[in-house]
Amino acid sequence: MSNMEQINLMENALNLTLFGMGFVFLFLTLLVFVTKLMSVVIQKMNKLTPIAASVGGMDEEIDEETKFVIEEAIKIHTGA
Repeated sequence: MSNMEQINLMENALNLTLFGMGFVFLFLTLLVFVTKLMSVVIQKMNKLTPIAASVGGMDEEIDEETKFVIEEAIKIHTGA
């Protein structure tokens, strides 16, 4: 192998290394920004969803006897 072939081979290896590392860096940077964007979108969607309305709907599903049992269990647990 001549000296010129070795230099050419090293140039190709360096070129491939730099392009490969650059691509990985850009991909990971893009991944971070997309993840942050998704987080912001999900947080805004959660603010739009009325949580109190979904919790308030549970009162209709629980009958009076179950409510009484839960209240008594809370009283016993708190010692009241």
